[in-house]
Amino acid sequence: MTESERFEPHRVAFASRLNWLRAGILGANDGIVSIAALVVGVAAATSDIRTILIAGVAGIVAGSISMAAGEYVSVSSQRDSERALIARERQELIDQPDEELAELAEIYQSKGLSASTARLVAKELTAHDAIGAHLEAELGIDERQLTNPWHAAFSSALAFLAGATLPMLAITLPPDGWRIPLAFGASLLALAITGWVGARLGNSPPLKPVLRVLAGGTFALLLTWGIGTALGVSGI
Repeated sequence: MTESERFEPHRVAFASRLNWLRAGILGANDGIVSIAALVVGVAAATSDIRTILIAGVAGIVAGSISMAAGEYVSVSSQRDSERALIARERQELIDQPDEELAELAEIYQSKGLSASTARLVAKELTAHDAIGAHLEAELGIDERQLTNPWHAAFSSALAFLAGATLPMLAITLPPDGWRIPLAFGASLLALAITGWVGARLGNSPPLKPVLRVLAGGTFALLLTWGIGTALGVSGI
């Protein structure tokens, strides 16, 4: 066994974990922005901590369910499409094996192999794992790596909940005069951290991603704060 073969499963597993981490960061970012904007807007309109708490908890529950449901539907649709493509490919291998072999050889030839080498590679891969070879070459699908919609749903909901916890604590624990400033500061700090972590996972410079999430978060917080202040002053 070569060094490449020995470590290949670890690279595949790492790539899978990396995708989940990225999805988790996006969910946490949504939780921070949406709940922070919600409670800051309510706190700007009223100092009643019970009202703020009810609005925040309702937002967390609704947001978590929405994130989970959206992720479940999205991943389920993707999984159904992939399964349909796999089933069609299996049937084509049964109905027209020669045409499928020629198609696989053409794919490898288009990648730079000579016609004879491409034909040989296609034959050997087909003999080893016909469906796996065709799925990877034609569709970029690994039958063993299809995403589980339930895993995606729970992951998304938990990430949203984790992100929403910080602004909730920052708005409910301090005394009245400190609630909004602390919620602003804590939320923007958390957003900067998620932007930095996301950039590191993607091996990109962190400055632009951090500035992007800070700009979006600041806009959302200022907008809801302004609306809440206007409604509070008007007595609506």
